Amino acid sequence: MKLNYKIIFHFLGLLVLFNGGFMLLASLVSLIYEDGVTFQLFLSGILVLLAGSLVMLFTRKPKKEMNKREGYIVVTFGWIIMALSGTMPYVLTETIPSFTNAFFETMSGYTTTGASILNDIEVIPKGVLFWRSLTHWIGGMGIIVLAIAILPLLGIGGMQLFAAEAPGPNADKLHPRITDTAKRLWLIYFGYTAAETVLLKVAGMSFFDAINHAMCTLSTGGFSTKNASIAHWNGQPLIQYIIMVFMFLAGTNFVLSYFAFKGNIQKIIKDEEFKLYFKFIIVFTIIATIIIYFKTDFSASSINHPLVYGEFESSIRHALFQVISIITTTGFVTADFTLWTPFLIVFFFGLMFLGGSSGSTSGGVKVVRHLIMIKNGFLEFKRTLHPNAVLPVRYNKKSISGEIVFNILAFFILYMISFIIGSLIFSMFGIDFKSSVGLSASSLGNVGPALGDFGPVNNYSALPSLAKWWSCFLMLIGRLELFTVLILFTPFFWRNR
Repeated sequence: MKLNYKIIFHFLGLLVLFNGGFMLLASLVSLIYEDGVTFQLFLSGILVLLAGSLVMLFTRKPKKEMNKREGYIVVTFGWIIMALSGTMPYVLTETIPSFTNAFFETMSGYTTTGASILNDIEVIPKGVLFWRSLTHWIGGMGIIVLAIAILPLLGIGGMQLFAAEAPGPNADKLHPRITDTAKRLWLIYFGYTAAETVLLKVAGMSFFDAINHAMCTLSTGGFSTKNASIAHWNGQPLIQYIIMVFMFLAGTNFVLSYFAFKGNIQKIIKDEEFKLYFKFIIVFTIIATIIIYFKTDFSASSINHPLVYGEFESSIRHALFQVISIITTTGFVTADFTLWTPFLIVFFFGLMFLGGSSGSTSGGVKVVRHLIMIKNGFLEFKRTLHPNAVLPVRYNKKSISGEIVFNILAFFILYMISFIIGSLIFSMFGIDFKSSVGLSASSLGNVGPALGDFGPVNNYSALPSLAKWWSCFLMLIGRLELFTVLILFTPFFWRNR
């Protein structure tokens, strides 16, 4: 069957139109704050809207049918086209004149990685900072709709399981139509963003900082309007606690939020992934708190703010913040955790591979995959003792098909191979071992802060240009669940059959 290129380009044109519309919104913010780049942002929006309109005009009235191959292409190239067109505000305002750096910042935004090449964020015009945060917010919700509504239909690496309680095309799901599903998820996402904005404003942030950090929290992105990230507010613990709550919610399956608003709390309590996600955070926070309280010289790890370290509340707060931030792959920081003893460096490095819940805006492997692999591992011991017994893996009291288990195992193997290859290629650019493995894990998991020369208090500006493009590729495949992108590199995908 030949590819329906008309429907592919039609969808890509529609995505570009959305991008242009959001750029106009950024130009309005620029106008309000009189930051001097209103015209450039407005021109960016107009040019992008024009490009999207032309593409849609030339592909009008396409066949409405879209098969799996076309779905893969739209998802992958959709993210690439959004990132390419999203560089316009940076380039035209000359805040990031280098196209490589502009593309890196934009891809980091849409994939909600949060890695930045900006050395002084606070001198960037407010309209551009707002656009930067918007790329997070757009990408975060895009992933939710993708994970819940689109990928299950494509049969991506176990995504059928992730959507088992999610809205989908079947009558027994939350809602029978994907468009209605997307509307509900967007409403929850927008509601959380508005709620966090109000709470952060009340807690002491300016409105501009509040709305930007709310967008970057709910998308589990990590871009900040301050050079010191959330450490800028180390003297205001309430702000940090509010961000923690919303990072936790952003790392939770958004479908569970839907059930919570419908009053179906039992659905949340019985969800195995949510319970393990919650337990992970509690256990890892206790471990980090104990080490921080007794072993860490915090005066060496604070960022631009004098702190009275060693206090129990402070130890809990910084441990909980960094655990949630890394697990959910948000990437906000309150201190340089790479100075918190060698054990905690390895500890937080390991958390980069965990990820939040399926159906959330977080990156990484995802908790449900770890859960299924652990369960299957224990069952292998039983199967060894009882080779004739039928012992299916169960999730939420339901048997999981062997195909889904194999998909999850394949995903994990492919993820680790990608991490190893990623580290090797970074090392080819002359980057040291610690920094290479940190860059690979952080880019692939969409975490943001890495290790070594690219740790929490540093940025990615020192990366060689080719290494930045390689990091962008890792961000993309990590964000789109590996199979979605990598299948495009197989020869059989492009054969007409």
